[in-house]
Amino acid sequence: MRRLLVLACAIVFVDTTFFAAMTPLLPHFESEFGLSKSAAGLLAAAYPAGTFAGAIPGGYLAARAGVRATVLLGLALMVVASLAFAFADSVGVLDAARFIQGIGGAASWAGALAWVAGAAPRDRRGEMIGTTMAAAIAGALAGPVLGTVADTAGVTPAFCGIALVGVLLAAWALSTPPAAPEGTSAPRELLAALRDGRVAGGIWLIAVPGLLFGTIGVLAPLRLDELGSGAATIGATWLAAALLESAVSPVVGRVSDRRGRLFPCLIGLALGTVLLLLFPWPNASWQLIALVVLVAPSVGMLWAPSMALLSDGAEALGIAQGFAFALSNLGWSIGQTAGAAAGARLADATSDTVPYVLLSAVCCLTVALLARSRRLTPVGATSG
Repeated sequence: MRRLLVLACAIVFVDTTFFAAMTPLLPHFESEFGLSKSAAGLLAAAYPAGTFAGAIPGGYLAARAGVRATVLLGLALMVVASLAFAFADSVGVLDAARFIQGIGGAASWAGALAWVAGAAPRDRRGEMIGTTMAAAIAGALAGPVLGTVADTAGVTPAFCGIALVGVLLAAWALSTPPAAPEGTSAPRELLAALRDGRVAGGIWLIAVPGLLFGTIGVLAPLRLDELGSGAATIGATWLAAALLESAVSPVVGRVSDRRGRLFPCLIGLALGTVLLLLFPWPNASWQLIALVVLVAPSVGMLWAPSMALLSDGAEALGIAQGFAFALSNLGWSIGQTAGAAAGARLADATSDTVPYVLLSAVCCLTVALLARSRRLTPVGATSG
């Protein structure tokens, strides 16, 4: 179990590093290609759009062909996308590379997380998923560093390095014993699972932080650039934010195993409601930096318990874990795409204040719905 957990952590770490490297590079590409805020949002949204396209096929592949084959496909696509990104000479190529990376990420995450969830004891599932998510968040730590290095030393060598690491991970996965496909893999059963409160609630609770981080990941770096912060400062901001989020994730996973999946979600959503209302007002870089650093671990509290909630529901219904994490990818990609593209477009048409206020309202409404809901709380021994 330990070796498998380390492999899964390494896979999601590298994928998230590549994904998060875009944050400090957005102002660079905005300047190089003359991007508008909306065009920058589309570039940021290309990855989650690819994840949306690949979510269900990735889960189906994990359920039918096995988790190792799915992981290998995801890593192969990541290598291709990394090389395309390294040698891109137009924003169209960048968009395409990010989209392919998103498809690969959907396969990698569905395979890796299903591999872990299927092997983990149920009373430690939240902790194991939280540990894997901590590695992903650590990738969000390394991503801004990679983006800062790419901004200084060049995009080509930085992303060729990511491609090489992807090849090494594929070799590692090939040497790891595969897990047999488990649970039903029929698409009609997957659709029926959406009627289960744990499954539907888990998808929504994954979509919400995707929506929030997608919007903040576009608007905040561009605002920091306007306030005079360079790529190094922006990268350091996301580094500090992800460091806190990474430290919180395993703890939150353990809490969700003991107090119920919804307990940490309610706390994170309540904090998000307040913090997002403050985002439009900073007129100094340090103020916006402080908000980014505070909101990441707060909203990030939703990741581990919401994924564990989905996994619990899939297990109870006899659905393959690969399908559960396909739905996880689907929820995240919808939220992240809407946040990055629609949030940036709305800010372009109005101001940054409007999307931030709407996001705060989403958090507040979700808190109210969860507090009143009795359908989601009974999760066997993990209810609370």
